[in-house]
Amino acid sequence: MSLIVAKFGGTSVASPERIKMVAKRLIAMKQAGNDVVAVVSAMGKTTDELVGLAAALSSNPPAREMDRLLSTGEQVSMTLLSMAIDASGYRAMSFSGSQAGIETDNEHAKAKITLIHADRIKSAIAQGIIPVVAGFQGIDKRGDVTTLGRGGSDTTAVAVAYGIGADVCEIYSDVDGIYTADPRVAPRARKLDAISYEDMLELSSSGAGVLQSRAVEFARRYGVVIHSRSAFSDAQGTLIKEADSTMEQAVVSGIAHDTSEVKVTIRDVQDHSGVAAQVFQALASNSVNVDMIIQNISEEGVTDITFTCPGADLPRARTVMESLLAPLGAREYAVDESIAKVSIVGTGMKSSPGVAARAFQALGDSNVNILLISTSPIRLSVVIDALQVEQAVRCLHAAFGLDSDTVFEEKMLSAEELAAKKNKGRS
Repeated sequence: MSLIVAKFGGTSVASPERIKMVAKRLIAMKQAGNDVVAVVSAMGKTTDELVGLAAALSSNPPAREMDRLLSTGEQVSMTLLSMAIDASGYRAMSFSGSQAGIETDNEHAKAKITLIHADRIKSAIAQGIIPVVAGFQGIDKRGDVTTLGRGGSDTTAVAVAYGIGADVCEIYSDVDGIYTADPRVAPRARKLDAISYEDMLELSSSGAGVLQSRAVEFARRYGVVIHSRSAFSDAQGTLIKEADSTMEQAVVSGIAHDTSEVKVTIRDVQDHSGVAAQVFQALASNSVNVDMIIQNISEEGVTDITFTCPGADLPRARTVMESLLAPLGAREYAVDESIAKVSIVGTGMKSSPGVAARAFQALGDSNVNILLISTSPIRLSVVIDALQVEQAVRCLHAAFGLDSDTVFEEKMLSAEELAAKKNKGRS
């Protein structure tokens, strides 16, 4: 018998029919002799709809009230799923983040979990109940509801798994595991049976959207095994865990891409000590999350400073740049919103010379121009023109031997699309 935490994303609970499917899956786990705890996201596009409602009333709603509003989406899901389980003859009990004992700091919209008080969940499990926990949310020491940021339900699930000592944290979504690249961009991408925390963390941080990077970091820190699976099939997915001898020993594990960043360049900055500190302290103070940074060689006492940041942070970055131009003696700043970041990830890169040379050769052969370069021991990232992102991902995927022998056209289809295609084939 295993103790399983099963997290279901918004697509998995987007309708009453899908909620019933999730209830059946949870009951099947129970019937197999396992204890199970469910964690759910908001239904479908509920969070976006709630954000829209708030925007219709206020251009700058209070962060506390936004967290209270957005937390209701997951609470609807948890209650409906509990009802569906109960209607099938099994006991379930729903828990909001606060009722589940998820304590956070007081940073609204991007709170961090500080403690897990799992006594109520453990008590429910001991009584044979299936606890259903609202993801994405917690409570701070003042008693205010907080949210964990986009994708925060993944972090909730991993935290609950740690808090109750679960054997595995299963993350169910509309994809069936972790691939060597996004199959919509690289049709020959392969599904991995297992991947290390380190590689998955780099892939998540570099744009792979299957798992939230904070969830992977939490799992790595506390040794929680994650199983990334499809909510629409029983097939095995991908295990995210400590690297071991059972994993494929590839130099490169995967290629990730991100089209959500922008590039900002401050031109003709006075080149003297303290300038970079002044720029990036101001950006940090205004909650601008800087990714890649490059500074040109000084000419005649001036230089250019370039950085990338999420597109969502651009309005704040513009405000900072406009306030800094005069104090820095800079000529101007320029923004390029049509960029993409492509990253090569793999723990094998640390001991394999020539990775960068092979990557640059492949990009050059495909006429992909590199704007910026950033490296770590297990990652090489380049910024390129957004129009070339698919070309870049495919050529790098092939260059590092990641292509499968087959093209999988059905990987990213929804459950309804797959069913329609199969029914059409039978007729």
